[in-house]
Amino acid sequence: MTHTKSREIRLKNRPAGLPRETDFELAEVELAETGEGEILVQNIYMSVDPYMRGRMNDRKSYLPPFQLGKPMDGGCVGRVIASKNDLFQVGDYVSGWLGWREYYVSDGQGVLKIDPAMAPARSYLGTLGMPGLTAYAGLLEIGKPKEGETVFVSAAAGAVGSVVCQIAKLKGCRVVGSAGSDEKVAWLLNEAGVDAAFNYKTAGDVIAAVGEHCPKGIDVYFENVGGVHLEAALEHMNTHGRIVMCGMISMYNATEPVPGPTNLSYIIAKQLIVQGFMVAAHFDKLQQFYSDMAKWIAEGRIKWKETVVDGIENAPEAFTGLFKGENFGKMIVKIGPDAADQTSTF
Repeated sequence: MTHTKSREIRLKNRPAGLPRETDFELAEVELAETGEGEILVQNIYMSVDPYMRGRMNDRKSYLPPFQLGKPMDGGCVGRVIASKNDLFQVGDYVSGWLGWREYYVSDGQGVLKIDPAMAPARSYLGTLGMPGLTAYAGLLEIGKPKEGETVFVSAAAGAVGSVVCQIAKLKGCRVVGSAGSDEKVAWLLNEAGVDAAFNYKTAGDVIAAVGEHCPKGIDVYFENVGGVHLEAALEHMNTHGRIVMCGMISMYNATEPVPGPTNLSYIIAKQLIVQGFMVAAHFDKLQQFYSDMAKWIAEGRIKWKETVVDGIENAPEAFTGLFKGENFGKMIVKIGPDAADQTSTF
């Protein structure tokens, strides 16, 4: 075997509030030999995602918590560099869930071949990966947008929100997004093609800002932030509106219970549908997702932004940057060489 060592990031302490550098550790380990039916994968890119914050707490959730002193895991894209598995050839690009490490040995379970000719390999962690499928399934299966309706998206320039915005436009909706910088707002308007967008950090009264940009009310709200964004959406939802509960990043590092919206009674008065979901429940839509996205990408109708941080040792910093708004689009960590790497124009 060519490679015998790998570096990995482990959870050292359970964070209180925003994780710190001292909550993680970088370790070097010996790799197991590649046995019959197994492959050796060199990770090229790994994903950092807001949901990982919940896994750093020692409590029951929809995914098991990270274990102290053990390597963390998450989405990754890499290349097969050794194979004793007939389903994989050396040189194949694959996606998997053993991120936060440079190399891994696998029997192929949970590893999928990807096509870097359709889009850059790293996009399979964002627009063509879990965030993209989250946007696709959440909007179409739960939001059920109809032509002419108004769709409001919080964190609209993020990995999930940006895809939601563009699919909603493809479905003939009027789309309004909120984002955390003027640069992100400009991208939403000029590249993603939304109808209106605002910087929630400088807008002052977010509830008033949402009302100003959604004069006919909101039919579908795609929730990524929580807090005042949810209160604002509830204030301006139309009767029989749908709220897709995807994430609440504003609350993930809270050390005390966060007060809920004061206007929850609108759910009753406006006869709203409010539904949370897990993307894992929609993996049966994966092939349709790939088919639709390949078509839209080829037509130039889906664009995206990525923030790429270099070096596995910088993965913890990239992760905490998610909660400071340092990412523009999908936050990705590059941890290995990519022969097919190309500058994305999407």
